[in-house]
Amino acid sequence: MEKIPLIVSTDWLEQRLDDPDLRIIDATAFMDIPADGGPPSVQSGKASYQEGHIPGAVYADLLNELSDPDSPLPFMAPPREHFVKKMTELGLGDGHYTVIYDQGALVKNPVVAAYWASRLAWQMHYEGYENVAILEGGLPKWKEENRPLTVVQGNYAPATFTGQRRPELLATKEDVRQAMDDDNVILINSLSPEDFRGESNTYPRKGHIPSSVSVFFGLHADQQTKQIHDDAILREPFEKIGALDPDKKVITYCGGGIAATWNALLLNKLGQKNVAVYDGSVNEWASDPSCPLVTGE
Repeated sequence: MEKIPLIVSTDWLEQRLDDPDLRIIDATAFMDIPADGGPPSVQSGKASYQEGHIPGAVYADLLNELSDPDSPLPFMAPPREHFVKKMTELGLGDGHYTVIYDQGALVKNPVVAAYWASRLAWQMHYEGYENVAILEGGLPKWKEENRPLTVVQGNYAPATFTGQRRPELLATKEDVRQAMDDDNVILINSLSPEDFRGESNTYPRKGHIPSSVSVFFGLHADQQTKQIHDDAILREPFEKIGALDPDKKVITYCGGGIAATWNALLLNKLGQKNVAVYDGSVNEWASDPSCPLVTGE
């Protein structure tokens, strides 16, 4: 099957809605960060999916069904058997190509980033799924363009999957400890500049991992058009820190391994293949007093 792009347009998807090899996934979740500080709250997007979605789409519940049920941390990658079972039940497997979308990154925040979709795409890549794309602009852009919607629940026949896990795509806490002192590894903090500098109260401790650099996940798209910037603009913040050097390894992190997957996806789009996501991210790091954090620039 022909390899599809990592990011596809609304036009591209609408032209293929009747393709029997296409699988569409709504991966929406809703994250709300309190204005007065404190940890974010997250809700499943399943009810919203039932109110209207792209024709054919099935709903994949990152919050309740596709995260490790035995981890004290939210959104950790589940055991392989758990993930593959859920995905094949949804009809995702060999011989198909998949487009994933969501409804945006944050509640009541105009920043444009399909990081719920990129989180699911990263999990799929991690387990060996290959032909996976993100819908540019997600459901908000699709709706603004008056493209078709339905309340009829998608239903694909159960699938078979034979891909292999790619462990190099996931970074652990120990990997990050070693990376702090390794000039061949670039650590990217994907959170807001305020979170990076330690000016917010979102996490158990303030600041960023030593030697990490800030590339805010919200830099990469136009808030009005919801389109991703051209590659020349996308490259700038990554080139500035050397993250596009093919001889370097990049590890992205954020609060809980969600926004980090958006930066990782765009690095892949720009040609950097050696990218891992720190799955535990600040949720795990800041909960361990032995893991250092620094504030300021």
